Amino acid sequence: MDFDLQIVEQHFPEISDLQAQRFRDYARLIGEWNQKINLISRSDIENLPKRHILHSLAIAKAMPFANGTRIMDVGTGGGFPGIPLAILFPECGFHLVDSIGKKVKVVVDCVQKLGLDNVSAEQARAESVSNQYDFIVARAVTQLPQFMGWIRKRVKRTAFNSLANGALYLKGGDLRAEFEAIPESPTAFPIREFFDYDEFDQKFVIHVPVTRGQPQ
Repeated sequence: MDFDLQIVEQHFPEISDLQAQRFRDYARLIGEWNQKINLISRSDIENLPKRHILHSLAIAKAMPFANGTRIMDVGTGGGFPGIPLAILFPECGFHLVDSIGKKVKVVVDCVQKLGLDNVSAEQARAESVSNQYDFIVARAVTQLPQFMGWIRKRVKRTAFNSLANGALYLKGGDLRAEFEAIPESPTAFPIREFFDYDEFDQKFVIHVPVTRGQPQ
């Protein structure tokens, strides 16, 4: 299945030819794997470039990572949002985790075939990962309070990016109750302001800064 990735180049005109090719190759690989493993709804696979790859890259609009930033992607599935971000930020390190082994197998295959030397993958739950990272990213794997409980201890204390270290979480809908249930002060970036498509209405990149000393 061929995918048109011009939508990525349209919103990220600075990417190199190699990066553009990697986005195309990644879409093709996910299309092939999706025939074997249900990574994306079969009815939605044709929307892969916009609803999955571009959606993942909304994080880059909210937080253009500085070189050397280390990021963990929790519940990565087929590599979202971690692999699109790793293609865009080759000077940053990404660790992609999922509790389901066959999904990690997909990620490892994609990373190897794309030649991404800035990505590692592991079958694990976020709570069991021992290393610390500047940012933890994910796509709506659970309610925000539960997610923060998983990842607070995984966030480094020292920061050097324009946003404070913490979570960058892709989620939609009315999030007020979830915001009230965590001690941090989150900021919601409307994705529609980055990419003006109906699909992104009421969807957000949520930045949750993590400060040591808050409840773990």
